[in-house]
Amino acid sequence: MDFYIDALAAVLTLGPLLAMIGATILGVFIGALPGLNPVMAIALLLPLTYSMDPLVALGMVAGIYNGSMYGGAIPSILLRIPGTPASIATTFDGFPMTEKGEASKALKVACWSSAIGGIASAIALMTVGPLLAKVTLLFGPAEYFWIAVFGMASVGVMVGSDPVKGVMSATLGLLIGTMGIDSLSGQARFTFGQTWLLGGLDLIVVLVGLYALPPVLQLAEKSDFKGLSAAALKLQAIPFKSGEIRSFIPTWIRSSGIGIAVGILPGAGGNIAAFLSYNAAKNTARDQDSFGKGNPKGVAAAETGNNADNAASMIPVLALGIPGNVVAALVLSALVIHGLQPGPQLFHQNPVLVGGFMMEMLLTSILIIFLGGALATRVFAQFQRLPGVLLVPSIMILMCVGVYVINGRPIDLWVMFAAGVAGYFLEKVNVPLAPIILGMILGPMAEQSVRRALLISRGDPSELLTRPISATLAIATLLVLIWPIAKSIRKSRAA
Repeated sequence: MDFYIDALAAVLTLGPLLAMIGATILGVFIGALPGLNPVMAIALLLPLTYSMDPLVALGMVAGIYNGSMYGGAIPSILLRIPGTPASIATTFDGFPMTEKGEASKALKVACWSSAIGGIASAIALMTVGPLLAKVTLLFGPAEYFWIAVFGMASVGVMVGSDPVKGVMSATLGLLIGTMGIDSLSGQARFTFGQTWLLGGLDLIVVLVGLYALPPVLQLAEKSDFKGLSAAALKLQAIPFKSGEIRSFIPTWIRSSGIGIAVGILPGAGGNIAAFLSYNAAKNTARDQDSFGKGNPKGVAAAETGNNADNAASMIPVLALGIPGNVVAALVLSALVIHGLQPGPQLFHQNPVLVGGFMMEMLLTSILIIFLGGALATRVFAQFQRLPGVLLVPSIMILMCVGVYVINGRPIDLWVMFAAGVAGYFLEKVNVPLAPIILGMILGPMAEQSVRRALLISRGDPSELLTRPISATLAIATLLVLIWPIAKSIRKSRAA
């Protein structure tokens, strides 16, 4: 553990320190702009890091990653537009708090929860990272299949007021996720002869359309020419009630544990961690009906969960050389660019550099408390005061620019508009949108995993249930699907 002292001394020099501060501020701005995301920012940053000191480059990566994960909560709370995919769950209670005049309080809860989740994740990375990395070796294709199915089932059932509509929404997302070239057989599916569909629909494009465009259309319906006054925005500091902060502690602890566990699993991500954390908070609360109506614990759970995934997702990269998500893959690329080989030997060959990166993940999480809250409240909250006639085109321009720069294809703009119009009408009939996105994320993972498992077992489906972990996940999925039925029967009997 002595190398952590040397690593801390190296990180607190001028170069890495300025890199962390500047990148954290930049990350908050990136996360707060719909259509932009940390993956895009880090990918653009990597070519510029060739001539940088490794700790400076990794400090910028850590700052952008942690800062943008919190920044995504800002438009989620103020405008019901997720800044990042991982902040979808934050909209469930964040925006209702804004409608009740508690935007400042929601931003404060999100800021503290993001920092606590990131700090817990960094501590897990530094202390038990090598031990936790071994857990991923126990998971095979069958386990990953059941993880994906459990995630879709739990979100489909728990999100929204009608479990049937939630499951239908998740199924729709699963079908959309199968479009494009099949990664195992190489066959084109649901492309309708269009070459631009061979790569499938881009997740970020669909996300921006589904979640950013419907609120803009609803805002356009109001024909607001005046905007909100400072008094109507009600961003004055709202003190927490006696004992309210103490009541968040169980949520922070539980969501941190969920986020860390999800982060260790390759292929999962902050969006899954946020949904699972939100569902856990709702299921363990006495006032379950208040979730979705402005319960600050919903914001705390979602933001803690998605930020607790950040550093934990680096465990497989540093310990095994296996990237767990896209950002982890970019970190892997950054290490390779600087002549380092991730894996078990990295801890012995470059202990100061590895320890320094871990410290940077910790310090940038702490910086969110000092930088994120002030930026969110004093700058981005003021966008709410713009008249709707100005806010609508401004958001549309940001959406179009953010979507276009992803792939540089005009067709993506049409996909975004189509997804937005579909989302607008789906919300009119109370169909939740979150399961669609999760189905797009987990659907391909479930399909590829089950096919690999069947190939390994030579077509024997019992292989999906023979291992203890996969059997446990299958039972958990069944219970999630049965729970609303049992709850409905119990209510009818009581009536």
